Amino acid sequence: MSTGSQEKPPYPAHWEADVVLADGGTAHLRPITPDDVEALQAFHVKQSPESTYLRFFVAMPRLSDADAQHFTHVDHVDRVALVATVGDDIVGVGRYDRTGPRTAEVAFNVADAQQGRGLGSVLLEHLAAAARENGVHRFVAEVLPQNRRMLGVFRDAGYEVQHGYEDGVVSLSFDIDPTERSLAVMESREHRAEFRSVAALLAPRSVVLVGASRREDAVGHRLLRDLLAGGFTGRIHVVHPEADQMLGVPAHRSIADLPVESQGPVDLAVIAVPAESVLPVVHDCARAGVRGLVIVSGGFAETGPEGLERQRALVRVARANGLRVIGPNSWGVVNTDPQVRLNVGLLAALPAAGRVGLFCQSEGASVATLDNAEHRGLGLSTFVSAGNRADVSGNDCMQYWEEDPRTSVIGLYLESTGNPRKFSRIARRLARSKPVVVVRSGGSSFGLAPGHAVRATRAPAEAFDAMLAQSGCIRVGTVHELLDVAELLADQPLPAGPRVGVVANSMALAALVADACLAQGLEVPHGPTSVPITAGAEEFLRILTDVTAEDGLDAVVAAFVPPVGTRPEAVGTALARAAAGTDVTVVACLLGMPDARGRLAHPSSGTEAVPAYPTPEEAVRALGAVTRYAAWRRRDPGPRVDPPGRDPAAARRLVADALRGSPQGVDLGADAARELLACYGLQVRPMLPVHGPEDAVAAADRLGYPVALKTTASLLRHRADLVGVRLDIADADELRADVVQMSQRLTRVGGGGLVVQAMVPGGVACVVRSVEDPLYGPVVSFGVCGDATDLLGDWAHGIPPLTTGDVRDLVRSLRAAPKLFGHRGARPVDVPALEDVVARVSCLADDLPEVEELELNPVVVAERGAFVLGAAVRLSPSEGRADGTRRELTAGS
Repeated sequence: MSTGSQEKPPYPAHWEADVVLADGGTAHLRPITPDDVEALQAFHVKQSPESTYLRFFVAMPRLSDADAQHFTHVDHVDRVALVATVGDDIVGVGRYDRTGPRTAEVAFNVADAQQGRGLGSVLLEHLAAAARENGVHRFVAEVLPQNRRMLGVFRDAGYEVQHGYEDGVVSLSFDIDPTERSLAVMESREHRAEFRSVAALLAPRSVVLVGASRREDAVGHRLLRDLLAGGFTGRIHVVHPEADQMLGVPAHRSIADLPVESQGPVDLAVIAVPAESVLPVVHDCARAGVRGLVIVSGGFAETGPEGLERQRALVRVARANGLRVIGPNSWGVVNTDPQVRLNVGLLAALPAAGRVGLFCQSEGASVATLDNAEHRGLGLSTFVSAGNRADVSGNDCMQYWEEDPRTSVIGLYLESTGNPRKFSRIARRLARSKPVVVVRSGGSSFGLAPGHAVRATRAPAEAFDAMLAQSGCIRVGTVHELLDVAELLADQPLPAGPRVGVVANSMALAALVADACLAQGLEVPHGPTSVPITAGAEEFLRILTDVTAEDGLDAVVAAFVPPVGTRPEAVGTALARAAAGTDVTVVACLLGMPDARGRLAHPSSGTEAVPAYPTPEEAVRALGAVTRYAAWRRRDPGPRVDPPGRDPAAARRLVADALRGSPQGVDLGADAARELLACYGLQVRPMLPVHGPEDAVAAADRLGYPVALKTTASLLRHRADLVGVRLDIADADELRADVVQMSQRLTRVGGGGLVVQAMVPGGVACVVRSVEDPLYGPVVSFGVCGDATDLLGDWAHGIPPLTTGDVRDLVRSLRAAPKLFGHRGARPVDVPALEDVVARVSCLADDLPEVEELELNPVVVAERGAFVLGAAVRLSPSEGRADGTRRELTAGS
């Protein structure tokens, strides 16, 4: 059935995507083209007779010329086909043919050798997204009963599938609009696939080093030396064009010359060759079936446009052939698991094993972070240096660490975030079980670090911090602070609350610690406890033990200045003994002692230790951060907001109609904006335009007194001090006089038309905004009208989808929030009604990426109810979100 379009649509390049499959490998998806005739025929003839019969219901050893022509010549609207490729080979095909205005018949075919990798579910996701774009919202299919794999693809996709059975064929039909369940299924599959892809990189059974060198100062030499010194438990291979062996390891001339092993191809290639030689090596790795790459070579995006194109080319080749890439310009990877012992991080020795997984984008930060962790004695589970983050990113690593039993704390050093929306989604889930500590550079006006190509952003700078807070991440300012917090999380239980006991062997020091606690929002309910400065380690231990046993304490800070004659190691042992005998969180501050920063462990305490800091401020800052995280984890986030009375389908039709013929976007008029907002249950109070006193009186008679008189000039609309607004006009005579006066004065300050609007009950005037950001996707902002927002920038931000807890936090996080709750004797306003407005705006913004900007201003929140008095909406065609309704690898996602 044709949609009636006569002009052939262009090739939909935006449907192309790299995807991670169920086993951690990758494939490329793209629309089929007429040039695919030979490749499609080759795919078909390799299929078993059974697979061909299950797809076509008849024996078909070859496609006829007419069939091949029919299958490869599509219009990308009514007839759509997507192919999955690995290398140059088609390994899967999914297609639909429209059978009605909103319905299409769908079918899939996956190569026998590729079945079980999740290609069918990926093709269904992408085909459904393409169909929705073309106005198709329901799929139908006919499947033979014995085709259990395909029945499973439809059954397990998360849609509500209706079944029928007739003439030996199973008939299926289901709506393909995303649902909470279908999105959850997609995210679960994505999580498992990305976990497996990173696991293959961090726990390889075999490694090949390409670029080893005889020169001891060369990177390739150091990588091999460190890999051997680390005691890697798998097989090591070396590729060198001339040498027969390197450091006792036999060398081969190329990857193609590696010996064939019973366990299959090499898992990981570490590449340290000049930039211009990297791509040929990647091609060699692809042909040899290598699963993943760590590229330490520089000379890519960090060098400029030519290097950026070189980087994009290597990622295209790698992903098209099933490989994941760490780097380029990477410092390497580390896995301290005794079963792996992988050290390709340019480290002379493998770091100590521990519970912390670290991710760094910066080469310099990698060096500083690893050195700092070693100095503290902080053990690591794994370490990843992403370099230019061309492929594997922090999002991928979080997917891995969520399942890794050896990792209980995650530390991220970020210079940029390629897909914040996906980051927020993963981090929120992960932080419920494992803390995520984040330090970020590049937040200033000095821009991105070289080599990091990300989408531009128009979101306010505070949006990143809002995203972290919403996700439960612990935001810190420096690498030192990241490790301060990480060692506390790794070694101590989470505080059950904010109540802190303070013990110090100096009253002045005790007071200093107590002040630092109060500054962090902690409580010191019993006041600080002072021990005589002459007390030794045993007496300090006795008092500390008594304090940790007191009721009503959640944490204890022990601060100690060593008197003359006290051995530092005795103090550390005493503190560790005290912590081992309690369930409260214990941190230490050791002033004036060598190596005051680190872990204080007792021989009998196993892996438990007390984190120690050189100053009270550092100790308490780490404790405050962990206490706030613990409170976030205890708090019920509530369900995803789902206010009643929404009609997204009607809203989408309105948006499509408004954008038809407007490729540059369009500002909706007042009536159109009101109609769109009504689809989400947001009622905008009508405003009637007036052209003189009598028009105004007629409008007021229709609306009912009292009324407000406003200018339509955007700069003056909400400014009573600039004669842009007159409120509480009680009768016709007052209204006539105000129209005359405002018209005269507005002429002198910029003019603008006038409108009349019925007054609403008095309350607090607020503003609710959303913006569709190219990087973050939808960002919802909330503020209280007036100087708090205009002069002080007092805004709160959220990244949809929001939960009821997110909306609650959003409204209460403003510095001006007390105005909503009865500040200085005023009556409290209807905050639940305000939260309902924010929730509805967040749903609209999440559903409609074409809503480039939306502003409700003012929203007057009265004692009962919240009233939207003004609305502005701008639409523009959507370029697609980085984290949409289909699985897709973006650059450094």
